[in-house]
Amino acid sequence: MALPQLSDAEKRAALKKAQEMRSKRAELRAKLKSGAITLKEVLESSDDEVIARMRVAYLIQSLPQVGKVTSKRIMEEIGINENRRVQGLGRRQISALLERLG
Repeated sequence: MALPQLSDAEKRAALKKAQEMRSKRAELRAKLKSGAITLKEVLESSDDEVIARMRVAYLIQSLPQVGKVTSKRIMEEIGINENRRVQGLGRRQISALLERLG
């Protein structure tokens, strides 16, 4: 299946939206890292497009004292695929994440 051909205006709009999403994601990560917002608050806001489309590993790594190795281990213990996005988490996975990282 071929990709649709986009006009220059559509390409610019898509690039602008992508940049906005990246900056919002970076802002969210900074807030998590500093403790200004909690993981529970983020997961409760999972209907927000920025949060919903964020990879769980990326979200966990945004927490203080959690790096790539720790996040991978936590996700394996809970049973979350490494490519899973926040919108794809089930209730049990969310509660296990909150219990573990809280």
